[in-house]
Amino acid sequence: QGQLVESGGGLVQPGGSLRLSCAAPENIFNLYTMGWYRQAPGKQRDLVSSIRTTRSTDYADSVKGRFTISRDNAKNTVYLQMNSLKPEDTTVYYCNAKVTSDLGYWGQGTQNTVSS
Repeated sequence: QGQLVESGGGLVQPGGSLRLSCAAPENIFNLYTMGWYRQAPGKQRDLVSSIRTTRSTDYADSVKGRFTISRDNAKNTVYLQMNSLKPEDTTVYYCNAKVTSDLGYWGQGTQNTVSS
C-alpha cells in the first residue's frame, strides 16, 4: 500500500475524456505488468486494461476502442487515456502492479464520474 500514486480523473460529461496517471517506484515499474482496474459498489474489482513490460496490452471488451493504456519508462508512470466516456464508466479506478495472479501492489483509487 502507498507505493502506487494515482492522479487524474474527476467529473466529465458523457462523450468527454479523462486521463489517469499512476506513478510507481522504479523497482516495481520495471518488473511488473501495470494495469487499471475498476470497482463499482458491491461488485468485484475488474480489469480495465493492462500493459506488460514488453508494452503488449489487454483491454476489457467494454473499453476497447475508447481507452488507451501506455507507460513512460523514463517517468515510471502508466497512463490510461479514456475517451468517449459513458455514464457506465462511472466508478472508482485503481492502479495495479501485478506481481503474481494473486499478489500485487494497489493504488489508493480515484473516483471518475461521467454525468451531464
